[in-house]
Amino acid sequence: MKVEVWSDYACPFCYIGKKRLEKAIEANGMKNVEVEFKSFELDSNAPAEPTMGLYEILASKYGTTVDEARNMSQGIVESAKADGLMYEMDRVVPANTFEAHRLTQLAKKHGKMDEISEALFQSYFMKGENLNDSSVLTRVAQEVGLDSDMVQAFLASDTSTTEVREEEDMARELGVTGVPFFVFDRKYAISGAQPVEAFTQVMDRIQAEQKIEVVADGDACGVDGCN
Repeated sequence: MKVEVWSDYACPFCYIGKKRLEKAIEANGMKNVEVEFKSFELDSNAPAEPTMGLYEILASKYGTTVDEARNMSQGIVESAKADGLMYEMDRVVPANTFEAHRLTQLAKKHGKMDEISEALFQSYFMKGENLNDSSVLTRVAQEVGLDSDMVQAFLASDTSTTEVREEEDMARELGVTGVPFFVFDRKYAISGAQPVEAFTQVMDRIQAEQKIEVVADGDACGVDGCN
């Protein structure tokens, strides 16, 4: 089974959804699930160097005060906590995430996509790091086992820009307007950080469809003889 996940590192529900998917896979006991993270930018125009804090941005977007925006975020913090994630929203640096998505493409080619995705989510929501800072991205990549010189050279180039844009285009073609968005075997989709049960139901359905239904029994031979 292949699960494609469109998400953005600046999306708090994307990290929650990632954890719930992992719990569903574990609960289901499936061993042959391939999870591939796809690029999606919530704000492709986000500045390379942040000029406003997270609460200021939210207040401007929703027409509230900064204190009201902070209170709004507490609901997300509590939701994340229920899934074992300790968000530090006061520390979040709302920078552009394009470079982080490019780095994910590099990690994929070296079998480190899941590790880099986990590390980047932690950097953004728990460590208050700027994911548009090449030194931060290089350190995170090195921590998951990628060569730092290779990563520095990669980040200094425009390699994998096309891959990121193609995945974003694919999201639009599929009608994805919000993330996280999970696509199972290109047959079923789940939009948003749904409960674990929603993921297990989809996986159970796919497994059931893969089973062969025997419609008639005839004479045959088995390991214990013929009948």
